[in-house]
Amino acid sequence: MLSKLPPRERQIVDILYQGGPLLVSDICEALPDQLSGSAVRAMLKRLEDKGYVTREDSERGFLYSPALSETAAKKSALSEIVRVFFNGSPASAATALLGMSDKLKDDELSELEQMIAKAREAKGGK
Repeated sequence: MLSKLPPRERQIVDILYQGGPLLVSDICEALPDQLSGSAVRAMLKRLEDKGYVTREDSERGFLYSPALSETAAKKSALSEIVRVFFNGSPASAATALLGMSDKLKDDELSELEQMIAKAREAKGGK
């Protein structure tokens, strides 16, 4: 979903995920290269119209936040990656990740084992 955004709009949404609800001035400061407040406001308006950003009034102006939770955004992005690169197969994606096991710490491997066990239980398997 977020992958369909133009790079600058994606950058703004990423800043909102990192910083929580932010004012336009905060977003301007967080951008790697300077943009005017009016340019950022215009992009935020487009993002709001597209459903990626919400805003609420505050004492200092509008506070902008991502419309989707970070968890939902990650799940959507990962689903797209699985669809495009792994022919829709979560197992193939997991196999590719496990192929990088030399980069995984022991506690991360244990966590993966626990998640697999929980998934089996949820499916009614053993």
